[in-house]
Amino acid sequence: MKRAVFPGSFDPITLGHTDVIDRAVDLFDELIIAVGINVDKNYMYDTEKRLQMIEAIYGDNPRIKIVSYRGLTVDFCHRNRVDYIIRGLRNPQDFEFEKAIAQTNRKLGKVETVFFLTSIETSHISSSIVRDIIRNGGDVSLLVPEPILPFL
Repeated sequence: MKRAVFPGSFDPITLGHTDVIDRAVDLFDELIIAVGINVDKNYMYDTEKRLQMIEAIYGDNPRIKIVSYRGLTVDFCHRNRVDYIIRGLRNPQDFEFEKAIAQTNRKLGKVETVFFLTSIETSHISSSIVRDIIRNGGDVSLLVPEPILPFL
């Protein structure tokens, strides 16, 4: 069984994330959306709410599993028998950052990273931009999936 993990904070999940997920799920038998918990980060939404938002979008898809995790993604992969990590790339800076992590994960854990270029329509979207708009009372309906609007 080909299993992949798409790790992230998803604070909140955006149309950029769903663009990658919707394309990646067709390549694997199971796609795990893994909400990372980093004690050094200050999240806008707690872990449970982030999981609920993702469930609202993908909870009915039997090929998608939604979980939270702590620690290194490569360790998560080993514990869950996952051979592939999915990452989305919006720009050259993303590539340089993600390349170093991918090479380290391959060396440390023999886990391959599969990169997806984000679509032109979603390449400008980031969770940090969405959070800033929310904090300032703006409309994010064109940047996030419709099912999560009630959570925001």
